[in-house]
Amino acid sequence: MVVITGIGLVSSLGTSLEHSWQKLIAGKSGLQWYQPFSELAACPLGLIANQPTELTTLTQLVVASALKDAGLVSPLPDCAVVIGSSRSHQVTWELLGRQIYGHNPPENKGKAVIENWLDFLPHTNAIASARQIGASGIVLAPMAACATGIWAIAQAALLIQTGQCQRALAGAVEAPITPLTLSGFQQMGALAKTGAYPFDLHREGLVLAEGAAVLVLESPELAQQRQAKIYGKILGFGLTTDAYHANKPEPTGKSAIAAIHQCLKRSSLTPENIDYIHAHGTATVLNDKVESQIIQNLFPQKVAVSSTKGATGHTLGASGALGVAFSLLAMHRGIIPPCVGLQTPAFDLNLVMAARETQVRKVLCLSFGFGGQNAVMALSNI
Repeated sequence: MVVITGIGLVSSLGTSLEHSWQKLIAGKSGLQWYQPFSELAACPLGLIANQPTELTTLTQLVVASALKDAGLVSPLPDCAVVIGSSRSHQVTWELLGRQIYGHNPPENKGKAVIENWLDFLPHTNAIASARQIGASGIVLAPMAACATGIWAIAQAALLIQTGQCQRALAGAVEAPITPLTLSGFQQMGALAKTGAYPFDLHREGLVLAEGAAVLVLESPELAQQRQAKIYGKILGFGLTTDAYHANKPEPTGKSAIAAIHQCLKRSSLTPENIDYIHAHGTATVLNDKVESQIIQNLFPQKVAVSSTKGATGHTLGASGALGVAFSLLAMHRGIIPPCVGLQTPAFDLNLVMAARETQVRKVLCLSFGFGGQNAVMALSNI
């Protein structure tokens, strides 16, 4: 068993876990009409500030918040670090590309220079986090599209379960607001025109957003030894891939279903045991349809379902980590967060349209990423 003793979270809703949570349960959204790049048209985005946030700054903030919440002080030499990102330093590579071809934009301000390219490889953000907390043990930097967050937490849990460490810092960080990312999703027809409306009859696409969530995972023995606050425990997880298409989910959801079955079996749970499902719920037409079919086919109709992307936007690789963090608070405080943006449900699910006070014992978090990456995690309160 692995327990969670600290949470750091930053989103378009707020720069702290508590601020984001209070706005979420109040049904607020952090999405606004922006366009930080003059060459592109304005669209709804989930920015933490008025301009795109730097990956390193965001990571430092969320890591420090997680340690503070857990009551830990660096250095932590024996702490593993598993912090992923699906985009990592992409913003820097775009700036470097412009610089190489003689189009160095004003926003660069000398921060990205080709001589320092080794500092911007995909794994260097996780290594920087290890330096920040004085960790000299295992460092991993997973990348699994939108499933990255849950994948990272699962990897960290495995390290503890197999005795390779007793404590790990795990989660995902995403600062994806770049011209290439926005243009790419626009070309795919995946971006919303007005806002994010998960599972709504009139949903129109995802809203790209920044965000990060990092958890402190510990063995029960270590947490008990230091009398740590415990948010909940990780029961199990399931990880599969569709091997079907670069960005479309497999229509029958068979690999996603396999991940759910895998997770439930490892957690010694049945579908009837689940009180709440934190859905991936991107608000895209196809994704929500396939995910709804999966939930309807596997779970009793009474299970509460919501997606928090209508409030935070889609933070891509960080979204699963945010989902786990919000699910832990749902159990800890007995409040299921609402599916912000949902007005007219398109599916026969028990969708939570306003914050619901109820006892939550078992939660399932779902993440489905491009390339058919499927990640599922089961959580329990203590």
